[in-house]
Amino acid sequence: MEVDNSILNAEFFRQEALGLTQTLLGCELVHETSEGVTSGIIVETEAYTQDDPASHSHRGITERNKVMFGPGGFAYIYFTYGMHYCFNVVSGREGHGEGVLIRALEPVKGIDIMRQRRGQNDVRNLCSGPAKLVQAMGITKSDYGKPLDGGNLYIINRQDVPKIQTGKRIGITKEVDKPWRFWIEDNPHVSK
Repeated sequence: MEVDNSILNAEFFRQEALGLTQTLLGCELVHETSEGVTSGIIVETEAYTQDDPASHSHRGITERNKVMFGPGGFAYIYFTYGMHYCFNVVSGREGHGEGVLIRALEPVKGIDIMRQRRGQNDVRNLCSGPAKLVQAMGITKSDYGKPLDGGNLYIINRQDVPKIQTGKRIGITKEVDKPWRFWIEDNPHVSK
């Protein structure tokens, strides 16, 4: 079987968030910076849609969330809890705000760079949460709105279809019972 190491194209991201949360699992997020290349396998995701009160797009377009209302395939970076950034993949069609929060990665490349950025040696604790992975990968607010099908921030197609588990989303207060969090079964890098 031939391995597909291609960068995902813009059309791939135009699927609805609930589908994209699952098809991104096993794909590799790559960030090329002046410090070097870091990457990780996406092992945990959460879906957010415009009709979901927990979503940033629920109340309509704002300066903060406007990229979510464009076509899928762009980076939505936001500041949360007054201290952390999170990285989302915009999904779906133009005009309907939705996205996929990348919750955890399994580090692959640039692990020493990640350790330095995080001040953390335990590889299982480098990217096992949305704010941790942003710091480890060197993703910043300047990456907001970047296309994810090329450039220095992109996603490579997965090599295998993983076994997926689903459950409640984490860290929200609205629609907490929706089973819109997905993760690769038995992966030690999933957030706690």
